[in-house]
Amino acid sequence: MGKFIESNIQVRFADADCLGHINNVNLQHYFDVGKMEFYEKVLGKAIRPDGESLILVSIHTNYRRQSRLASQLVVRTWVEKIGNSSVTIFQHLIDTADGGINAECRSVAVGYDFQRQESFPLKQEWRTKMEEYLQEGE
Repeated sequence: MGKFIESNIQVRFADADCLGHINNVNLQHYFDVGKMEFYEKVLGKAIRPDGESLILVSIHTNYRRQSRLASQLVVRTWVEKIGNSSVTIFQHLIDTADGGINAECRSVAVGYDFQRQESFPLKQEWRTKMEEYLQEGE
């Protein structure tokens, strides 16, 4: 089993509606926090927003149960699949009070050169670093 990155989420008052329910748009922001921490810790300076990077091409989220204003949340992020030109990143939004999964997100990213404005096959350096976090069939 591969490793994962766990990111603490600061739930803000503005994230909730009048009933204290976290809006689904804000849940995507929480998943983005996890992806950014994953990119920084796993790929480090290899990812540059002004040059070669990863760019999202697909995001799918399942909402399993409510997240609320008082929830203590973490996002766990790992790699589900590494293809030739893409990587599938899988995430769980977990309520630490009971360890339950409130939502899950599957994202597909491709290697992208922002100067040339074109995709490219994943670099071997990136693949090697991401393989440590590979957990197939989660």
